[in-house]
Amino acid sequence: MTAASPAVDSGPAPELPGVWSELIGQERSVVVLRRAVAGERNAMAHAWLVTGPPGSGRSNVGRAFAAALQCRRGGCGECSDCRTSRSGAHPDVTLVRTEQLSIGVDEVRELVRRAAMSPTMGRRQVLVVEDADRVTERGADALLKSIEEPAPKTVWILCAPTVDDVVPTIRSRCRLLTLQTPTVAAVARLLQARDGVEPELAEYAARVAQGHVGRARALARNPAARERRMAVLAIPGRLTDLGSCLQAAAELVEATAEEAAASTAELDQKEKAELSEALGFGTKGARPRNAQAAMKELEDQQKARAKRFQRDAIDRALTELTGFYRDTLSIQTGSGAELVNPELAPQLGVLARKTTAASTLHRIDALLACREALENNVAPLLAVESTLIGLARG
Repeated sequence: MTAASPAVDSGPAPELPGVWSELIGQERSVVVLRRAVAGERNAMAHAWLVTGPPGSGRSNVGRAFAAALQCRRGGCGECSDCRTSRSGAHPDVTLVRTEQLSIGVDEVRELVRRAAMSPTMGRRQVLVVEDADRVTERGADALLKSIEEPAPKTVWILCAPTVDDVVPTIRSRCRLLTLQTPTVAAVARLLQARDGVEPELAEYAARVAQGHVGRARALARNPAARERRMAVLAIPGRLTDLGSCLQAAAELVEATAEEAAASTAELDQKEKAELSEALGFGTKGARPRNAQAAMKELEDQQKARAKRFQRDAIDRALTELTGFYRDTLSIQTGSGAELVNPELAPQLGVLARKTTAASTLHRIDALLACREALENNVAPLLAVESTLIGLARG
């Protein structure tokens, strides 16, 4: 299995209005959602499952749909309902995106309680679960009844990478909306128009991100992200023996841990300060009961968040390596597909001549196996060590 090739661009798509304007490449899905918002016959459903590859904009679609459902003009993008719905400030729109490894039953029960409430200001009670694939089994059981028997004005919008990431009993009760990978040209245009990125850099970021809008934006705006990417792409050339594999694995895991720590440090400190203030620390020496347990619970949550951030960083590295070997395979098979990394053509050509297409496929399989190992909570260092040894052996 190889990484998906970026879609071919057939020219600029018609500009979408209002809250739909940044949903690039999703014109067909937007038509479906606008019909639902307009109340066309059989167009609306009380529960939606939005699926699509990483970077396709599942969360943005969920927020835009929520805003359009509240807006009296169908998603104008300018009114208070649109702005507050997309930011999470609307009283009748609940946005759920976990920074932990999973969404537990207690959090789902709170969502179910909110789903049963009547709207206070808006037209509907809308709940957008951006990480529905992270709902635990017990959480899914708690969610099922609310989706089976929803309140009259309640709409659930569940987002997940694939249909199979959501338990069958829930997905069978949702209307499926499948998103597409945006084209490289479309992502580049968005970076230029929205973020003011220079055309050459925008094209580079869009191409190497392979249609992942968020990743493209990070690469375009952050030189350190581009440096980390190039360090990852240098790994295949370093794998000459067992020692080099173990060394490269240790460096990669350490680098991703540091990246995760840097991403969470400010938030960790802010959360600890807020909890300390809420518990009364520093107030005439007060130390409320159960304070130690509360701080311990917060620290555990923060560790779980850092673990997820590191796992996401490793996953990005695996994606870069998959693109590298996809390019190698393309050269070996003479597919003529556009390379993700044309600037590495000399190295890719050497590797393509020295190895076979079968060994390249084995290497791609090793990268996919690493993802599965991390999902099954294998220690990152062990998973990465095994993968890099597999890359060296082919």
